Amino acid sequence: MAVYTHLSAETLCDLIAQYDVGELVSAKGIAEGVSNSNWLVETTRDRFILTMYERRIDLADLPYFLGLMDHLSAKGCPVPRTIHDRDGTAFRMLDGKAVALIEFLPGVSVDHPKPAQAHAVGEALADMHQAAQDFTGARANDLGPDASASVLANCGSAALAEINPQLARMTMAANEITSAWPQNLPTSVIHSDLFPDNVLMNGSSVGALIDFYFACNDAMAYDLAVTHTAWSFSKDGSEYRAEVGDALVEGYQSRRKLDAVERAAMPVLVQGACMRFIASRTQDWIETPADALVTRKDPMDFVRRLQFYQSNGAELFA
Repeated sequence: MAVYTHLSAETLCDLIAQYDVGELVSAKGIAEGVSNSNWLVETTRDRFILTMYERRIDLADLPYFLGLMDHLSAKGCPVPRTIHDRDGTAFRMLDGKAVALIEFLPGVSVDHPKPAQAHAVGEALADMHQAAQDFTGARANDLGPDASASVLANCGSAALAEINPQLARMTMAANEITSAWPQNLPTSVIHSDLFPDNVLMNGSSVGALIDFYFACNDAMAYDLAVTHTAWSFSKDGSEYRAEVGDALVEGYQSRRKLDAVERAAMPVLVQGACMRFIASRTQDWIETPADALVTRKDPMDFVRRLQFYQSNGAELFA
C-alpha cells in the first residue's frame, strides 16, 4: 500500500457519499507498500480502507480480486469483504482510476513474528486454500519464474549493477529456476503475497489476511513457499529464523498435509519466490517516482534469502 494520488477533502466526501456508510469524518493516507494508493477512512458509522488501484492491476481482474475477498469472508476466513456502493457495485471509477471501499478489520502487522504467530498464519493459509476450492473465478499467475527472468533482463545489466553488482547475476539464476520449475502440483486460489504486513495479528491469532491483489490460481505449495520466504528471515534476509519457518510449515500441515511431490518441490519453489521479489523490487527501485509517498524496498533482502535456500533448501524441506 502507498499514496501516489492525492484526493481533496471534497472529492473524498463526494466519493464516500456513494456508499451507505455514513458521512466522512477523516481520511489518512497509508504509506506502506508500492502498488496502490490507500487511505484509512473513518465515517460516522465505522472505519474502512479506501483503495485506488495504481499499478500492476488490470481493471479486468478487479472482479476476481474483490469477488474472492467476498467469497472467503462468507466462508468464515479472516478476510475483509468489499463494501458495495448504493448501486451494488464493488468498485467505482474516479478520474480514470478504479477505487474500492473495503471492510476494516482490527489487528496489527508484526515486524518480528513469533513462532506461535507463524503457526497461526500457516493454519490460516491452508484454510484459505481449502475455502477457495469452490471459488468460480480463474486468473493465471502472471508473476511466475519466467516473468521474473524477463523483468530482470528488461531492467538491463547496467541498471542492475548500479543498484548492486550481485543483481547483475540474477538474470541467469532466474533462467535456471525457470528450467527447473515443477509442474502439475495441487492447485487452488493462492494469495501469493502473504508478507507480515499483509496479515493483521491479534496477539497470536490472525485477525485479517489483506491485500489480495496478486491472488491467482496456482500451486498451493508455491503460496506456502512465498509465505516462508516472507516470514522466516530477518527483514534484510541475513538471518534465517528456523523456529518461525518450522512453525509456519507445521501450522499449514496441521490443516492441509503437503504430499510427497509438493515437499520435493519446495526447494525450487522457495527460490522462485525469492526471485519474484528480487525482480519486482528491482523494477520498483528503478521506476518509483522520487516524490511518491512510498519507501523503496531493497532487492538484496531477497538475494540473501535466495542464497540461503540455494545452500540449505534440500535439507530444510527433506
